[in-house]
Amino acid sequence: MSLQERFEELHRLHRRAEVAGGEERIQRQHKAGKKTARERLELLLDKGSFAEVDKFVVHQCRDFGMDTQKILGDGVVTGSGRIHGRPVFVFAQDFTVFGGSLSEAYARKICKIMDLAMKTGVPIIGLNDSGGARIQEGVVSLAGYADIFLRNTLASGVIPQISAILGPCAGGAVYSPAVMDFVVMVKHTAYMFVTGPDVIKAVTHEEVSAEELGGAARHAGTSGVAHFASESEEECLALIRELLTFLPQNNMEEPPIRQTLDPPDRVDEPLQTIVPDQPNKPYDMKEIIRAVLDDRYFFEVHADFAPNIVIGFGRLNGRPVGIVGNQPAHLAGCLDINASVKGARFVRFCDCFNVPLVTFEDVPGFLPGTAQEYGGIIKHGAKLLFAYCEATVPKLTVITRKAYGGAYCVMSSKHIRGDVNFAYPTAEIAVMGPEAAVNILYRREMEGAHEPVKFRDERAREYREKFANPFAAAERGYIDEVIEPRDTRRRLIQALDIVHTKRDSNPPKKHGNIPL
Repeated sequence: MSLQERFEELHRLHRRAEVAGGEERIQRQHKAGKKTARERLELLLDKGSFAEVDKFVVHQCRDFGMDTQKILGDGVVTGSGRIHGRPVFVFAQDFTVFGGSLSEAYARKICKIMDLAMKTGVPIIGLNDSGGARIQEGVVSLAGYADIFLRNTLASGVIPQISAILGPCAGGAVYSPAVMDFVVMVKHTAYMFVTGPDVIKAVTHEEVSAEELGGAARHAGTSGVAHFASESEEECLALIRELLTFLPQNNMEEPPIRQTLDPPDRVDEPLQTIVPDQPNKPYDMKEIIRAVLDDRYFFEVHADFAPNIVIGFGRLNGRPVGIVGNQPAHLAGCLDINASVKGARFVRFCDCFNVPLVTFEDVPGFLPGTAQEYGGIIKHGAKLLFAYCEATVPKLTVITRKAYGGAYCVMSSKHIRGDVNFAYPTAEIAVMGPEAAVNILYRREMEGAHEPVKFRDERAREYREKFANPFAAAERGYIDEVIEPRDTRRRLIQALDIVHTKRDSNPPKKHGNIPL
């Protein structure tokens, strides 16, 4: 074979690999409202930055006639590229090749780039669109999944891991995204479940559609498995690009700073009246969050799940921060099981990757009720407490109104290594609300009072004046300063400038035993 013929053979192999399962299957993919693996990578990565590896890999299976069905790349496109100029490693499952099913060779391709990502300290992004394990290969395909799961676990807390679900993701395949840091699903075309509708019908006689069982809306709003539900693949991939702007490349780096024209000393007068005079009247905590952040931009995470707590990313004078805030507009901002798990997972992520935490607190306590107690609110609430206690990143807290009972302790209080703790004049820091406290403190007196309601109201007013304010806590140093709401942005930026270089550590140990 001449040199020219060798070059031509190389070009022919490239074309074969790029057409994957063939034009007919590509058209079928488009008809289903989905893009191909390579089209997705073009949208995700900076133009011209993709460098593919293992393009010519094929499976080694000889059973069930598979020795005559070998397609270059074997159903997954792997390699590296750049997002906003920074390197990432990627894999994109190709549904046009054997339904995207995972083989031994396919798994080796993914493991290779995951190993490279760990060695180089670079994020890994997986684009999922697969029918699951390749049945023809039996146990070796299952072994391939386990090899990937192990690498996901070892990479956790070392490099950011992001998973996009762009089609089916079922059975054992769901556990790789579940271990990763963020899951983004596309509405109407993506779904995840351990067992599908047919199996459920056969075993439990329940009838449920794939969308109802494991669609994007279900996982983003009910189960909490998905952090984001996108309207389209374009939106999904653009969201991943935006998410990475807040994150460092690995756990040894600081998050990237972005310059802003928003003045660090900007005063926001509407904040002066945002917290209502009436202690039981709701307001939107996100209005405070947006008013404080650079350019009023808040990148919310898990928006549809447990809305009584708000989490997400923003910037303070260019520096990325993780935001956690109680939401008085939902369940009065109470912490329940879902909110506790949502908050704990996010706090631990930020701590892994050196993202400072800013907590906005207005919490009347943990949600009461048998459903919560039987569901394990003690255990799940302890997860949020554990996460905040364990975190060594800079921690800033603003108490806007209620900070009652154990929930006060949990929400990044001074007692669990909060670095700078502010409070508004409207803050109420106490064991419980005035009405509940009076019912306990003056139970006997109320029984004998001539006008019990009047007596209770008077005692409640006295309790509120004495305890339902920030000054008793400030006297003991539990609050560093009582600030005016309009100055929140300026004071947080000043505080972060001081404490962003803090060094804190936990006792030497293999790892803690978080209450799972």
